[in-house]
Amino acid sequence: MEEEKLKNILRKYMLPEEVDKAILKIHEINNLKKEKNAVILGHNYMTPDVYYGVSDYTGDSLALAQSAAKTKADIILFNGVYFMAETAKILNPTKKVLIADPNAGCSLSESITGDEVLDFKKKNPGVPVVTYINCSAEVKAAADIVCTSSNAVKVVNSIKEESVYLIPDGFLAQNVQKSTDKKILYWNGKCMVHELFSEMDVSMARKNFPGVKVVAHPECKPEVTKVSDYTGSTSQIQDYIHNEHPEKVLLLTECSMGENIKGENDDVDFVSTCQVCPHMQKITLDGVLHSLQSESYEVEVSENIRIDAEKSLRKMLEIGR
Repeated sequence: MEEEKLKNILRKYMLPEEVDKAILKIHEINNLKKEKNAVILGHNYMTPDVYYGVSDYTGDSLALAQSAAKTKADIILFNGVYFMAETAKILNPTKKVLIADPNAGCSLSESITGDEVLDFKKKNPGVPVVTYINCSAEVKAAADIVCTSSNAVKVVNSIKEESVYLIPDGFLAQNVQKSTDKKILYWNGKCMVHELFSEMDVSMARKNFPGVKVVAHPECKPEVTKVSDYTGSTSQIQDYIHNEHPEKVLLLTECSMGENIKGENDDVDFVSTCQVCPHMQKITLDGVLHSLQSESYEVEVSENIRIDAEKSLRKMLEIGR
C-alpha cells in the first residue's frame, strides 16, 4: 500500500504523532521481512496499522490457511490468535512459525478439548465430527474435517451421513442448521465477542438510523442473524460492503474489522456498536517487531497431533469456499 494512503487510514484512529511512530516501525518490520525471507499473515481482526502496514496476506481463517499452505517463505509470522498460528504450523511443519504474543488465546477454542471430542466419538460411533477452524490442534486432530464460517454449510453438506456433530461454536451450528437438511448436533461453545450482540442492538439501530443495513457474523445468536440483513464470514462481510456500498451499516463483529473496512470504504457510515476481542488486541506493531527481531515466539505442534490435524485441514482445503 502507498505510504500516503496508509497514513490516511491510520489518521482515522491515531493521533498524528502516533501515525509517524507507527510508520517508522512499519518500515523496520518490512525491511526485516526481506532480510529473513519472512511472510506475515494478518487476520481481519487486526488493528489497521498491523493489518494494512505489515501483513503480506490478509483475510479470514480460510484465506489465511490457504496462504499458509502455499507460502515459500522460511518464516511465517501469524498476526492473529494462537490457534491460527497452530494452523499455519500444521500446514508448514518444516517452516518456523511465530506469533507476536503467545497469550493471544480464544474463548471459543478453549471451550473444548481433544479428549472431549474423542469421548463423543466413542459414545456416538458413525457420527462425523466437523470442527470450526477456531479450535486447538488437538481438536482438529480428533475431528474428521475442519470448516470455517465461510464454508461451514458446504462442508456439512459434503458429508454423506445424515447427522453431523459441529463444534465448538453452538451459534454457528444453529445458523448452519437453517441452510442444511442434515441433523446437526453441537457443542455449546461461544465467542466472547459475538455472543454479546443482541436483538436489542439491532432494533435500536433501526430506530435511530432509518435505512441502516445490519450485517452479522454467524457466530452471533440465531435470533440476531434472523433480524439481520446479511450474515457472513469476515471475508464475505467485506465483499458484501464493498459490492453493495450500503449508506449506513451496523456491523455485528469485532471492532478492528470495522476500522479495516472503513479504510477502503469512505462512503460507508458505520453507525453503531462493535465489540473488542481482547486477545486479538494483544497483537501490536511493537510485538510484531520484537517477534521478527528475536524470532519469537515459535509455535510448535507435536508430530502425531500435526499429522491427524493436517488430514482434517486438507479435506477442508479440497472443498474450498
